[in-house]
This record gives sequence, C-alpha cells and structure tokens, in this order.
Amino acid sequence: VLLVRNRREFRALGSKCPHYGAPLSKGVLRGERLRCPWHGACFNIRTGDIEEYPGLDCISCFKVTVEDGKVFITAKKKVLTLPAVTEHGQCLGLRDTSRRCLLNKNTVLLLGGGVAALVCAETLRQEGFTGRIIMATKEKHLPYDKPKLSKQMNLKAEDLYLRKPEFLEARGIELWTEKEAVEVDFQKQKVHFMDGSSQKYQQLLIATGSHSGFLKVPGADLQNICTLQTPEESSKILELATGKNLVIVGASFIGTRLESAEKIQASRLPAAARDTNGISLQPGAAAELPACLGFWLGTAVFIAWNFLMNTQTSPFQMLQNKGVKFHMKTELCELRGKDGKVTEAVLANGEKLPADVVVVGIGSIPNSAFLKGTSIARDDKGAILVDLHMQTNIPKVFAAGDVVTFPVALLDGDSSSIHHQQVAEAHGHCAALNMLRRGQELHTVPYFWTTLLGKSIRYAGCGKGYTDTVVKGSLEQQKFLIFYIRDGHVTAAASLNCDPMVSLIAEVLYLGKQISKEEAE
Repeated sequence: VLLVRNRREFRALGSKCPHYGAPLSKGVLRGERLRCPWHGACFNIRTGDIEEYPGLDCISCFKVTVEDGKVFITAKKKVLTLPAVTEHGQCLGLRDTSRRCLLNKNTVLLLGGGVAALVCAETLRQEGFTGRIIMATKEKHLPYDKPKLSKQMNLKAEDLYLRKPEFLEARGIELWTEKEAVEVDFQKQKVHFMDGSSQKYQQLLIATGSHSGFLKVPGADLQNICTLQTPEESSKILELATGKNLVIVGASFIGTRLESAEKIQASRLPAAARDTNGISLQPGAAAELPACLGFWLGTAVFIAWNFLMNTQTSPFQMLQNKGVKFHMKTELCELRGKDGKVTEAVLANGEKLPADVVVVGIGSIPNSAFLKGTSIARDDKGAILVDLHMQTNIPKVFAAGDVVTFPVALLDGDSSSIHHQQVAEAHGHCAALNMLRRGQELHTVPYFWTTLLGKSIRYAGCGKGYTDTVVKGSLEQQKFLIFYIRDGHVTAAASLNCDPMVSLIAEVLYLGKQISKEEAE
C-alpha cells in the first residue's frame, strides 16, 4: 500500500503501477495526479482512475482514517495480496462498465486490433455506451502487448494478450479476427472485408496501424528476411537467429533492441549491412535483439535516438562493447543467397557481411491503402489527417494510432505522426469520448521507453525541430538527462538511468508550463 499526503489529506493506494509493476513511491506527485516513474502512466490519487497512458487499468484505493494522530488504512486482505499486474490485466481497480443493451441499435465499428481500438472500446463501455461494439482486425490474436515482441521473444502469443476473451465477452465487445477491411463506403456507412462480408456502422474508428517499409534491393525475396510485427515473426526471428549471423537493416529502436538480445548476435547497417555475429543499420542506427523490436518510432523519438547513437559513449558504445558492429553512412545494395535462403549482405561500399538472417526495420507505412480513392483526407505518406478530437474530415469517422497524423501541442499545433503505444492509447480514449459527443480535445505528452542491456532509457515530449541540447550528468558513466531545446524552451527530454526525471518533465509539460534553456542548465 502507498500512503500519500496531499496537503492535509491522506490517500491510500496500490503501490505498484498496473502496467509493468513500477514502484509508484518513486513516481511524481502533482496535485491529485501520480505519475509512474518508468513509463509515465498517471493515476488520480482520490479515485485511482488512470488519467494518462500507457496501461489499461486503474489502481486500488483504500479507506483512510486518522485517529489521535495515527493513520489507519482499511483494506480487504484479498486485494492486498493480489499482484500489481494481475494476469492478463484483470486488475485491481478497473472501473465499472456498461454492457450491451439489445434495444440500442447503434453500432460502433473499430477497424484494428491494437491498443487504440481496445482503449476506445473499453472507454465507450466505461462511459455508458450500450450499443454494439465490434473490433475487426486482420490479425489472428486478441490485442497484445507489442513492445514485448522484441523484449521477451520467447513468450507465446497468449502470454502477450492484454485482455482475456472472457473480459471482452463480459463487456459485450465483439472481436472479429482475421477480418481485413478492403473498402469503406462512407456514404452508405459500410465497410467491406476481404472475405466478402460487410458491416454497417453508425460511427467508425480507423486504427489499422502501420507496417514495415519494404526492402527494394536484389535478393529481397529470399527466405529468412524478416520484419518484427507479430508474435509469429518474433518467435521466428528468435529461432532462426540464435547462434547465427544476424544483419539488421535500419537505424530505429526496433533493430537496436534486437541487438541487445542475449541469445542473438548482430550487425547493424544503415538500411543495409552487418558483420559476423554482430548487427547492422542505416545511418544513425543501433542494434540489439530481444530487447525491444516492438516499437515503430515517430519522428520526435527518432531524433532523440539519433543523438544518443551518434554519441561515442552511451548506447552506441554499450552495444559495440557487446560485439555489435555498426556500418554507418552506407547502405544495403544486394542480398545474396543459396538454395533460396539469404547468406550474404552486400553493402554499397563493397563490403560483404555473412547473413543467416536479415531483420528489416526501415521505417513504417500507414495501413491505409484500402482507403485509396475515397474522400478521406490523408497526407502524402498515407497517414489519415485528424483534428484534436481524432475526427477525420468525414462525419462520424474517427482515426487513431499509427495510421494518423495529428496536431501536436508541443509543435505549436503542427501535425505529426508519433508511433508510440502510449500515444495510441490516448488517441483511442479521446476518440471514444468524442463519439459520445463529449467535446474532448487530445491532451497528452508523448512518452517512450526502452531497456538497453539492462539500462533504462526514457523519452518524453516532442523534439522535432530542436536546435540545441542541454546534457546533465555523465555520458561516460551512462547516467544522464538530455533536454531538447527549441525557441529557447524545452520540448522534450531523454534519460539513461535517471528515473523519475523524464516523468517529472512530462508532468511539467502536461501542465502547460515552460522550461527555459537557462532553467534546464
């Protein structure tokens, strides 16, 4: 139990964050909001409600009384002995929800099976919607914890599920798996699926996510060239790459986390190359294996990562010390193979790298091709344009997650695509409230996290367009905090082994306060 004194009041709460079990006693308290030190989730200390993501569940609250200067907490022993993260998220403090009422003929159709769609569905029920809710996804699984695809690659798909089937059934949330949307008729408010079926809707959420960019080099069709987007792909990479020569193409976090995997040795190439028992990336990349392939980064985090990886100490050096080999300022020009399987990666500079397995992490493309030819507004990359209500240009049609570009407060309202789990959850929550006509504007601070060789990296804010940095701590000792400065103020921060500083800065930014460069220094 965590006992909190806020002014003259005492509150008693569950002591662990229900997301990954972080100790909330080390978090950041501002008013009635308690922010997790690890991943930035926020909870109301009065009600236990989750107010900022990631995570799905609330925390328990206990009765507090004060007598003769002593504080007494009353709680059921059964609740106290429950783990902080109960199995499959069946949690301590989940809010009461509505259920389906057959008299309500309204249908909300959610395209996508990720956290944006899941949070939207749960929020609709929590806020009293009693109509039909359908989640339709091309995947074969229930919504799952994608970051773990690269962090715990030996897990079964069922171990990654965020909710059990019974949880969704109890709330009247229909899940249609292996149901890919191929066309939307916005005039008739109908979605057509790959299997020939169709479904009408009163309100629609498009949360179809994104997919990896494709290699366009000779040999790209050879076997054992992989992306990391599903549980099956995660297991396949682990099986193929253990004890083998792995080449990672691309400079994102995806590859970096793979490189830090204990059982996988890798080489990193800027969009191409690697070295025996090492990893490779595109210019400005890093490598690692089961540590964190599950994320596709948005521009803001990629900027922070580039800064870290171009520093000759910290993460870059950490990976090199573990045998990861980086091939920067070059690119992959060809993949060669034998008997249909990849055996060698050829770089633009002529270097040849042994390659039993190649993992491609060269950016992401919105899953919006099925909307081509419709009237929905998209940018030149295919991302759906939404406003701060997650509303598209078409009435009753919302969009969320990796498939959208949205106005970012920290960019003075300019639109951007940010592919973070936490942002996708915030999108889904906001979309649900506006389906219910609550007039809710998106208000969130992007928050990203990873672990690299046992070291915790956090990032919050939006550093796109930064012109200066302030570094506190020691890069050499691998304990530091970096402020990203634009127009004289902090717009983002990244840290290594400096918890809970990034959560503190996220809370300051969330409250709309500015941190000047001078204050950062």
